[in-house]
Amino acid sequence: MDWVQIVVRSLGAIAMLFILTRILGKKQISQLTFFEYITGITLGELAGFISTDIENNYMHGVVALLVWALVPLGLELITMKSVTLRGWFEGKGTVMIKEGKVMEDNLKKERYTAEELLEQLRKKSVFNPSEVQFAMLEASGELSVMLKKENQPLTAKHLGIQTAPEMESQAVIIDGNIMEEPLATAGLNPGWLRTELEKIGVTIDNVFLGTVDSYGALYVDLYDDMLKLPVNNERRLLMATIKKCEADLALYGLSTIDASAKKMYESCTLQLQKQIKLLEPVLKR
Repeated sequence: MDWVQIVVRSLGAIAMLFILTRILGKKQISQLTFFEYITGITLGELAGFISTDIENNYMHGVVALLVWALVPLGLELITMKSVTLRGWFEGKGTVMIKEGKVMEDNLKKERYTAEELLEQLRKKSVFNPSEVQFAMLEASGELSVMLKKENQPLTAKHLGIQTAPEMESQAVIIDGNIMEEPLATAGLNPGWLRTELEKIGVTIDNVFLGTVDSYGALYVDLYDDMLKLPVNNERRLLMATIKKCEADLALYGLSTIDASAKKMYESCTLQLQKQIKLLEPVLKR
């Protein structure tokens, strides 16, 4: 029957299209260049034709699919070693704004209107072109924007603040089940996890999602969204305790009349201040 033949041909086309897309890589499903755009459309059309056009030879469609997949793959391997070919097949970026001034000639070249440029800027949370130091329309069609120094958001580096390194958070509980591998990756164990849950009065069964950050802090999202969780103040308490120790050492140094003791307290205070400076990025999160 025809419908059985269409089902079989369609399943075969889906399998081939999936395999070919995996071979072509992630670029094929992300921001496409001109050539990748054409390739994606054609592969989809061919898959549709060989699925439903039962009067034509199935293998002819398979050959066409292979050609349209392997030629772009070969060109991609070649263009990796040639800047000139990359420019031909993938295109080049176009400067749209430079030092706050719109490049009108480049807009005309790319058939870009002022309204379209302003729309793309708004998508980047930029509402005034004069705030832009540099904006380029990439070959993929994405507008890349760099703000002027005075308009860029402040960062810890600008303020001279040292921050602790960040690592990927690990999902240690999903749908009420403990994820052993992510937990081990974070250097923790189920016993620690159950202890942390007991501190906030929550059972594993009521946890929809639980993650651990690079500092060992546990975040949980419960099935019961109405339930309020207590705030974890352990780090703040630890920081306050260390600060109190620093103040006590300074007070002892001021109170004593013994020169050697005063010198010892002052030395300890300085050492503790250095350690506080190192711990602040972690304990003040």
